[in-house]
Amino acid sequence: MKVKDKTIVVTGGGNGIGRELVLNLLEKGARVAAVDINEKALEETVQLAGDKAGNLSTHVLDITDKKGVEAFPEKIMEKHGQVDGIINNAGIIQPFVKINELDYGAINRVFNVNFWGTMYMTKSFLPLLLKRPTAHVVNVSSMGGFLPVPGQSIYGAAKAAVKLMTEALYAELKETNVNVTVVFPGAIGTNISANSGVNIKNSSDAKSSKFNPMPPTKAAEIIVAGMEKNKYRVLVGKDSKTMNRLYRFHPKFATGFIAKQMRSLLDN
Repeated sequence: MKVKDKTIVVTGGGNGIGRELVLNLLEKGARVAAVDINEKALEETVQLAGDKAGNLSTHVLDITDKKGVEAFPEKIMEKHGQVDGIINNAGIIQPFVKINELDYGAINRVFNVNFWGTMYMTKSFLPLLLKRPTAHVVNVSSMGGFLPVPGQSIYGAAKAAVKLMTEALYAELKETNVNVTVVFPGAIGTNISANSGVNIKNSSDAKSSKFNPMPPTKAAEIIVAGMEKNKYRVLVGKDSKTMNRLYRFHPKFATGFIAKQMRSLLDN
């Protein structure tokens, strides 16, 4: 689906990949409804949009609030008159600790944002999308959604749930006007740790990985291009592509490789 003259809703639009998705879509001639829980961050996105800000609306919303999300499509219709696509990008990581040390508050928070937030948005907007001549749902999973990452086990489980839900949604909507894409970013240079309230130990060791984080501007470009090409899956980053191949051919080796890479972050 070409995004020009379409109305696209983007969650997590106040920072990171979400902000760059908003700016990329505006540059391509789309109307964008940027969603975030952080009002100040949304205001910064508006400033960065410059002369394209006339096609941008901002909406403070907690995507874990089921009733709030269910009432949200009506607000978008009042503002824009149509909805042609949604990009469920908002997500948080967990503290870098093992399952045995992770409290249920953190577990529930990660699942509520990453899975239930995506589910609420998808179900709430799908009836409107089915009425459009052509429409699109893009759900952002993660490299951690197909590859087990020690210290991010619950994050990965939530993103794996997003992966399978989205792939099943693709099959369910295959004969309709709604296209569906699932996205698997690898390491992206964003502030997701700070935005998740997570302090990373030994961060200098983590940055020594052979895979350099991809700039969020490039990640957004790849995601929007995948959307416009109606791709089924979009792998974002050299690390995501490499580990996808490795995990398919030798899952045990790939799991051990990632465990070794993560060891410094889990050492007490």
